[in-house]
Amino acid sequence: MRYAVLDLPLESIHNAAFRGAEMVRCAGDQGKYWEMRDHLFSNPQAIAQPTSHAAAVQLDAKRFDACVASGKFDADIRKDMEQAEAAGVQGTPSFFLAVPDPATGRLKAVRFITGAQPFANFKAMIDAALGGQ
Repeated sequence: MRYAVLDLPLESIHNAAFRGAEMVRCAGDQGKYWEMRDHLFSNPQAIAQPTSHAAAVQLDAKRFDACVASGKFDADIRKDMEQAEAAGVQGTPSFFLAVPDPATGRLKAVRFITGAQPFANFKAMIDAALGGQ
């Protein structure tokens, strides 16, 4: 199994969501992707002050601010949004369980999961997907 993340900032319900996705990507440039992601999910209303978030996860604030201001990841985030939309994702969190297709070697989605789920549910679905190969 692989775990891959696509950005899907839901701007219609959170006008700063796209900026948050940029901040997470820019924190990733300094090896703090997950720390920033967790921090922003815990403090969603405070996205307007990127420098304070940089300090909270111990980033080089100047480098972080320059990255956010540059729009470096805008195209990548928009591409993720297009891929999610094309796959039928309408909300977060959403997950696809996929297995390799023996004929093509490409991943083939076998299950779509939407919404937060307990670990036991994921484990059961992953076990079922792996057993069906």
